[in-house]
Amino acid sequence: MKRLIVAALFASATPAFAQMDHSAHQMPPAPEASADPHAGHSMSAADDTIPKGVAPPVPTDHAAEAFYDPAVMARARAAMIQESGGMTFSQLMVDRLEYRANKGANGYAWEGEGWIGGDINRFAFKTEGEGEVGGPLESAEVQALYSRAIDPWWNMVAGVRHDIRPEPQRSYATIGIEGLAPYWFEVEGQAFVSTKGDVHLRIEGSYDQLITQRLILQPAAEVNIAAQDVPELGIGSGISNFELGLRLRYEFAREFAPYVGVHWERKLGDTARYARADGESASTASLVMGIRFWF
Repeated sequence: MKRLIVAALFASATPAFAQMDHSAHQMPPAPEASADPHAGHSMSAADDTIPKGVAPPVPTDHAAEAFYDPAVMARARAAMIQESGGMTFSQLMVDRLEYRANKGANGYAWEGEGWIGGDINRFAFKTEGEGEVGGPLESAEVQALYSRAIDPWWNMVAGVRHDIRPEPQRSYATIGIEGLAPYWFEVEGQAFVSTKGDVHLRIEGSYDQLITQRLILQPAAEVNIAAQDVPELGIGSGISNFELGLRLRYEFAREFAPYVGVHWERKLGDTARYARADGESASTASLVMGIRFWF
């Protein structure tokens, strides 16, 4: 019975739902599209026509001379070059001035060089020697050299060398190369030809190991080679001698540094035989102390 009553109620309500007015449920009209402000702004074709006429001159290295007096610009360029590396400089360095204590007679030694010139061309001189304290001078030499930079790291040198000691004195023509090798090794090699026709070769190298910014350990080595025997000078052919050194210096100022170290020299072959015949030792080890300075 209940089901029949519910069905009758739904049947009577359906016409009412069907008669509902939907006239107000209409969508409002769409707004009119506004005009594009860029409409009609079309891109016209670019005018790529090459202008007619004579092309401007190609700029030269001194283009400013088109506006300024060439003589004035030449003076300005000369001043710029002068102030940017063309000036004349000089330096004098005494790399070693030392006292050597050993088992035999104590000795002394020096080694220094100086130069004057620019970045490319320089006049240089070198000197080195050694002797016994209170005794005769054993060896001393001076060199006068022309030095030319062949790249940022190496210089070619050529000139003359004169040996004051030992006797008899000799003069040599020399040519060589010096500079900074990879890993900061300072290297120098020279060939010598004497007025008597003797030919010699010298190779040197050193390295500055910084323990601190002022405490520096410097190992150094030197080898001398002769192409022939020179009995009057006590030199035998081949490797005549080599020297090894280890010096620890402290730079109180960059221009001044005292040092201590050791130095060992060994004569070989006929050079050692000549030394023994003169009553000298073929091998000498020394404790050294000295100063290094430059200005």
